[in-house]
Amino acid sequence: MQRVMIIGQPGSGKSTLARHLGDITHLPVVHIDMIHWKSGWVERAAAEKSKMTLDVIARPTWVFEGGHSRTWPQRLERADTLIWLDMPLGLRLRRVLWRTLRDYGRVRPDLPEGCPEQFSAEFLSYIWRTRNTSRAAMHALFDSAPADKTRYHLTSPASVRRFLEGLSEAVAIGNLGIPHR
Repeated sequence: MQRVMIIGQPGSGKSTLARHLGDITHLPVVHIDMIHWKSGWVERAAAEKSKMTLDVIARPTWVFEGGHSRTWPQRLERADTLIWLDMPLGLRLRRVLWRTLRDYGRVRPDLPEGCPEQFSAEFLSYIWRTRNTSRAAMHALFDSAPADKTRYHLTSPASVRRFLEGLSEAVAIGNLGIPHR
């Protein structure tokens, strides 16, 4: 496990899982929102996002979470592990609302400076509108992953906990080629 690609819809837990994976494996973590947004919630141009994403995936090691799906094929090609967080819509909406209330006005660690958490009806609408199409795209990517990729399809918070517990144990006994620290 040297290059981990995490996909999932908003509120599925991508950023949180990425941070936990980084803590366990000591791999560098990259959040797509750091690439997607500039300070002040200004969206970067697509070409700039693609270049930044391709620069990240050229690195030897990473845990990379998030979208910018136009680069998924290249990211998957470089990844050795693909994790799809496929959580129910209701759970994802509750998480987004809770995150908004909890962090309102503060900048989360997976966002650039100058992007404080805020309520966005547009974002909630986006989650609703893309609930089927986005999931279908992730399903297709997951199913198309070559046989040499390690794949995990996690569909509940309990499955994520079990995955992290198993990973911690594997790292502790040196079973993943990741140095124990």
